[in-house]
Amino acid sequence: GWDLFTPFEVFEEGTMWTALHVDGMLVGLKLKSTEETDSPRISVTAFLAREPDDKEETIKGILAEKLGVNDELSQFYGFARRDPILKHAVDDLYGMHDTLGGSVFDLAILTICLQMAPLKRSEQMMDCLVSRYGRVAEFDGRRVNAWPVPSEISVVSTKELESRCKLGYRAKYIIRLAKILEGGAFPTLEDLARLPAEESKRRLMELPGIGDYSADIINPRAGFPIDAWSVDVFGKLFFGREPKNARDAIERVKKEGIRRWGRWSWMAFFYVAQDLENLSKKLNVKLRLQ
Repeated sequence: GWDLFTPFEVFEEGTMWTALHVDGMLVGLKLKSTEETDSPRISVTAFLAREPDDKEETIKGILAEKLGVNDELSQFYGFARRDPILKHAVDDLYGMHDTLGGSVFDLAILTICLQMAPLKRSEQMMDCLVSRYGRVAEFDGRRVNAWPVPSEISVVSTKELESRCKLGYRAKYIIRLAKILEGGAFPTLEDLARLPAEESKRRLMELPGIGDYSADIINPRAGFPIDAWSVDVFGKLFFGREPKNARDAIERVKKEGIRRWGRWSWMAFFYVAQDLENLSKKLNVKLRLQ
């Protein structure tokens, strides 16, 4: 599966330790599922370096929204169970909620690192950025590296990022992003989630280095982000074969996904991407993200 809030989170015996920045504070989180999927509950313990003063309720609300605890899945499930692909994914992953990322900056870095690179190479770039420039949350006997905040990147030179993390052209975009986002004027993920999907996507595409594909990944619960890697998966699912030319097929595959799944396109993408191993067996087709 995907990381929840940082590539360095720890998962052991049903418990996850992760970290993110909430309302300007570094927060360590310990999450544990306490009920079965038919009646899901999650226990969340937040660890802060200092007392949150009057921000306790704000932090609780932000965490609840990021974890999607109040999201209603019944309409999506009703739609998915009538679809020959999605019916398998929702059975395999019943009760799985989508989540918001830690911040626009976190997800923007992720999408820029994913551009024009194999998945392993993208992971190396992200791991370097987080381990070298992010802060470490120490809590509950764990150490978890969090994504850097914009102010920690805006002061770094392009040359340093290029050489230390081998980002190439991506370094200049990430630094420009940091300088734009450190002021706090750009909408948060929670703000974007309340906008119409097209409006939030338009705002995201105003940011440096963020095109259609990247905006679809960042846009909260509203996109169908097809790239040169995911086009193989969805090309096989939609048309029964891997595209001969992945880049030429991106637009065709994206249009087909939106045609089939409409307003549920993002949830469909989310469920399929998390269920590739099971779908490969059930549909007798080899599915994997490179």
